[in-house]
Amino acid sequence: MSLLNLIRKHTESLYDGRCIITEFDSQEGLINNTVATVVAEDIPCRVSYKSIPHSEQTATATAVTQSIKLFLSPDITVKAGSQIIVTQNGVTTAYKASGEPAVYVSHQEVELVLKERWA
Repeated sequence: MSLLNLIRKHTESLYDGRCIITEFDSQEGLINNTVATVVAEDIPCRVSYKSIPHSEQTATATAVTQSIKLFLSPDITVKAGSQIIVTQNGVTTAYKASGEPAVYVSHQEVELVLKERWA
């Protein structure tokens, strides 16, 4: 087994969550012009939090924000703007991908944004 395969195997052994990836594509003839399509299910992953959640006060409510990164196999395609639902440590949370993933030999990293929630 090559060194890169060993590194990848070790990295994937740290995945303690599962995710579902949904893409939104345009389709003619629809009123809102988008269709949600699940492109990957039951994918091993790991969510890492860069900071403790904080609140942002607006005129009408308090928005909850947090800096979050998803780690998963480089074999999975994640498009910017996808919805990703992660179950980790018994908690299921919906996110939206904020941008293009950073793909490495052993894994990929996707910056996530919580779907809008209000405190």
